[in-house]
Amino acid sequence: MTHADRPDENVWWRSVGELADRHDVPHLVDPDLGSPDLAQRLRALAPDFIFSFTFRQLLPGHLLEIPRLGALNLHPSSLPKYRGRSPINWVLVRGETETGVTLHYMVEKPDRGDVVAQRSFPIVELDTALTLHQRATDEARLLFREAYPLLRERRAPRIRQDPAQASYFGGRKPEDGEIDWAWPARRIYDLVRAVTHPYPGAFTVHDGRRLFVWWGRPEDDRVGLEPGQLDVSSSALRVGTGRGALRLERVQIEGEKEREAREWAAAAAVRSGDRLGPST
Repeated sequence: MTHADRPDENVWWRSVGELADRHDVPHLVDPDLGSPDLAQRLRALAPDFIFSFTFRQLLPGHLLEIPRLGALNLHPSSLPKYRGRSPINWVLVRGETETGVTLHYMVEKPDRGDVVAQRSFPIVELDTALTLHQRATDEARLLFREAYPLLRERRAPRIRQDPAQASYFGGRKPEDGEIDWAWPARRIYDLVRAVTHPYPGAFTVHDGRRLFVWWGRPEDDRVGLEPGQLDVSSSALRVGTGRGALRLERVQIEGEKEREAREWAAAAAVRSGDRLGPST
């Protein structure tokens, strides 16, 4: 079972449905999970397992009971931390230095079932959500190759999650990418790399128009900039923050092409002392 990509989505992943078509694998697209017909079809298959990999719908309890040996989900975080949606984006937004992937049994509440296997990996300085997604995918392959034989042989562990260590985060919306220049430069950088391409992007406002910051780097503030205040030099375009400065590297005015930050500043006649933010 898989989902259809929405027309308004920026589709950067490969299609499971197309892969299934190429190999003549029967599959359902956006099935009604509450349908008695679906439950009947699954029971007729008599599966040993159901596995979920970034499936967009929460499987109801009556489907979880169908497989003989259990229903399991692969979650891209080190459970019980970062239960919920968009964990790869959230670990960057929150400045984490490590994350992981977890294979766990599914229960009716999301991401709370017993853990079978887990792999952790570091978050490095230049990681974005895309590079983390790619690394999580690689780690998930290794984890699944190790865990699946144990599951089939009924030798896989079942480790209860510690609720005292749990955290939960909801889905993210494009509007969540708005930059608050009163934040420290490091926090703003973490937001930028969490939502840069292929995600909707971090943004601010310049001259009444939305300005996307696709990349930038935190620096010390050597000139005493106020939050949102711009410093234009021959070598860089910097913005003051609550602590430090953010050197802008790739930006885009909404509806225009993406460009190098200094190129945009020259075209927009940006001067030192100008400001970014909702009041501009």
